[in-house]
Amino acid sequence: MSLPERLIRISGRQPRGVLIRPDVERFVDELLAKLTIEEKVRQLIQADINWITPDDLVTYKLGSVQAGGNSAPGNDVRATPQAWLETTEAFYQASMRTGDQRHPPIPILFAIDAVHGHARIRGATIFPHNIGLGAAHDAALIRRIGEATAEEVVTTGIDWSFAPTLAVARDVRWGRTYESYSEEPGLVRDYAAAMIDGLQGRVGTSEFLDSQHTIATAKHFLGDGGTLDGRDQGDNLASEQDLVRVHGTGYVAAIKAGAATIMASYNGWHGVKMHGNHSLLTDVLKGRLGFDGFIVGDWNGQEEIAGCTKFNCPGVIVAGIDMVMGPDGWKELYRNTLAQARSGVIPADRLNDAVRRILRVKALANLFNRPSPIGRPDSGRQRASRCQWSRGN
Repeated sequence: MSLPERLIRISGRQPRGVLIRPDVERFVDELLAKLTIEEKVRQLIQADINWITPDDLVTYKLGSVQAGGNSAPGNDVRATPQAWLETTEAFYQASMRTGDQRHPPIPILFAIDAVHGHARIRGATIFPHNIGLGAAHDAALIRRIGEATAEEVVTTGIDWSFAPTLAVARDVRWGRTYESYSEEPGLVRDYAAAMIDGLQGRVGTSEFLDSQHTIATAKHFLGDGGTLDGRDQGDNLASEQDLVRVHGTGYVAAIKAGAATIMASYNGWHGVKMHGNHSLLTDVLKGRLGFDGFIVGDWNGQEEIAGCTKFNCPGVIVAGIDMVMGPDGWKELYRNTLAQARSGVIPADRLNDAVRRILRVKALANLFNRPSPIGRPDSGRQRASRCQWSRGN
């Protein structure tokens, strides 16, 4: 019996199609058919704003940019909400500039780590870290925190939050234990669904990914909280049963709640790093668990794979990563990935599947029809927000 077959016996088969809408699928089919191989590969690359400018984006039209680490407008970590909005507007406008009439322009996805509130933004509401929220044992509160966080994220024109973290910490020596809601899988499961609902809006309703909500990211798949001796980015030696029942339970709940993206983890499981684990990323997550969103890599996570560098790693895409996070080496990563797609090292079917998933999420979030960040009804220019836009802030 294969690993996916054994795991499905433990976890149960999950419902498919949570993110599938016929109108969206038709739109994605038509758009995908018009894209060149260069345009497809660009959708697979995410850069960081410390290493890419809007002028770069006019030429390269990547699928996404992020503001990771201490990246900020003008390298000012105390930048105002207005400066953030102007930055997201500049990148959006760059992504939409095209003289090509073959297909509509594809908007950029702008991402940020809003893991306990929109904490990078001056004047935003900061909530306790996950370990403190777990102590509250209150899933309804978590949903409200997700809603409040989404409200503040969208006021700055940002589309995508890298949250929630669903690690189940099993060793207090792990340096990121504070990012875990609990060592109790059931609490993580309940919080996962609540936070996804809060950030994205309830799936199947009109609020799902509307203008007041943001794309969520369940992370880090899988088992980062259970590594040997609590070593960060180390190896998880849990049995298949514990991998599912302890570390996987939050992801099952997140997928049912409509999580649009999932981030792969740095850790390994029995010696196989997650970024290169085809069995878990493709066979289990996308196949058996029915995840129809897209998988994003972590910060240069591709260089964790044997034989790879941060500039060159077709194996992560073949394994199931749909969008590769190449913050500082994106240009060389793009060139290498394009060459590998042209040569067939990255099969055409895998390339098309990755692009389809990315376009699906962009369409579900209504990015193709939404105004630019500065013109959105919930942007800071239109109304006062929790981020205190008025008078000198």
